[in-house]
Amino acid sequence: MKRSSLVIPVSIIIHLIVINLTLYVLTYDTYNDIVAIVYYNLCWMLITFGINFYPTKRNERFFTNFHKLLNLFLIYSFVYFTSFSFRSIIISPIYHLKVLLVIFATITLYRYIFYYLRDVYRVEGGNFVNVIVVGRDRKLKKIRQIFDQPELGYRYRGYFDNYSSKSITYLGKIDRVCSFIRENSVDEVYCMVSRLSSDQINELIAFCDNNLVKIKMVPDNKEIYTRAMNVELFGNVPILNLRKLPLDTDVARYTKRSFDITFSILVIVFVLSWLIPIIGLLIKIESKGPILFKQKRHGVNKKSFYCYKFRSMAVNNDADTKMMTKNDVRLTKIGKFIRKTSIDELPQFINVLKGDMSVVGPRPHMEAHTKEYESSVDKYLVRHFAKPGITGLAQIKGYRGEIMVKSDIVNRTRLDIFYVEKWSLILDIKIIIKTVLNALNGEEKAY
Repeated sequence: MKRSSLVIPVSIIIHLIVINLTLYVLTYDTYNDIVAIVYYNLCWMLITFGINFYPTKRNERFFTNFHKLLNLFLIYSFVYFTSFSFRSIIISPIYHLKVLLVIFATITLYRYIFYYLRDVYRVEGGNFVNVIVVGRDRKLKKIRQIFDQPELGYRYRGYFDNYSSKSITYLGKIDRVCSFIRENSVDEVYCMVSRLSSDQINELIAFCDNNLVKIKMVPDNKEIYTRAMNVELFGNVPILNLRKLPLDTDVARYTKRSFDITFSILVIVFVLSWLIPIIGLLIKIESKGPILFKQKRHGVNKKSFYCYKFRSMAVNNDADTKMMTKNDVRLTKIGKFIRKTSIDELPQFINVLKGDMSVVGPRPHMEAHTKEYESSVDKYLVRHFAKPGITGLAQIKGYRGEIMVKSDIVNRTRLDIFYVEKWSLILDIKIIIKTVLNALNGEEKAY
């Protein structure tokens, strides 16, 4: 994604610095009370996350969600004065009200400076997305008014329509859209539904889904539905976003990443630290070769990375092209045990800590299989909008291991897309618990 991943954490840190520095300078006694310090910081975090204060949309401005800022100040003021019930306050409440006003004024100033610098950065060419429009009707002019504002970071490449035009932004007929996307770095496609047939719309949706391009609809009376559908407003023009995902929000990504880091550190410190020497010794005793097997697989946005596992097979030339099958002669004795118990997957917590993978997500496939499935399984690449996982929804539903029939990969993809579209931290926890139970009980396809 063409935006800085540091914006939200930097904002959080700056806000907490403002709060703590103001309290330290103006109410020094606060810092003699560790409970009060924890209370003020924790409450700020809980309130901001509760009202979804930090995430910003590309076309958001200083006043777009200004009401959230006012709500934040009101709620935090109530929380701040509530602390007086368990603290011995010497300074008058009027003075503390002034302290809060200093905090709020400073944070409001920071918010204004942030949007100002963001706009300058985009005007200078940073944080942009390339967009095209398919179809031309009366709404194109209104949307262009948004695209043509450089501070919003859109780079409008032009439009396609079956009615030719001498306009410098006319790119050709609609049947040239796919080839243009392939040949140019297009990030988002906006479709004027009124100018397209149902077949053209479905073809464009399928093409964009299978090529990691975001597609958005300017709606008409044609019926198009997906689980991830979301309506955005460009001025007063509604835009139908067919691929609005939970993990597109900064709060969701940081929540999931924080969980991944914490969980992987615990596993690495308390499990892998003693398990690697034991399993490694057993692997070495039985066969020659490395303890860990690494293989290039495709991750988020189809980016390649090395996936780690305990080596469960004898060293062979087919490891990167041939999937494990039942009664596979390449399987070692210790390999059979660690695959049956899923112990072979545990080194992937190193991948999680590195950021290549998540604890829960669509399972990553070897590069050869991704190339095969992206051309034979509809919407297969949608699963690559999220980081791959050690375990996933498809795995706990029985779709793991060997692909024996076409329906195996079709159903696995269907469940992976459902997970990507319906992600929540609660869903991740449920999948982890079910994975552990399945490992203890044994699974039919764990070979």
